[in-house]
Amino acid sequence: MTFADSIKLCFSKYADFNGRAKRPEFWWFVLFCFLVSMALGIAGQMLSGIFGLATLVPSLAVGARRLHDTNRSGWWQLLWIVPVIGWIVAIVFLAQEGESADNQFGAVPSN
Repeated sequence: MTFADSIKLCFSKYADFNGRAKRPEFWWFVLFCFLVSMALGIAGQMLSGIFGLATLVPSLAVGARRLHDTNRSGWWQLLWIVPVIGWIVAIVFLAQEGESADNQFGAVPSN
């Protein structure tokens, strides 16, 4: 999956919390959000904040789908609330390889 494909897919599944997302889909979208947020932060903090709000739902949706690929509930994203330890655990969960077989959250993603 390319950088552009990931962004298109995440915005086309804006609020779709069902299914699964492979690692490239998630991490390319995270990189996109980070880079655009940094660029807009230089232009003006207000623009960066608006972009952050606009991408909040698709970020949560792709995070839930990524966790589904590792056979975990999307609710594990609540670990971001716990400083340091929660962040480390969340990053480890999101970085793990997804299951190679179908699981309770759906079939293996084709991308």
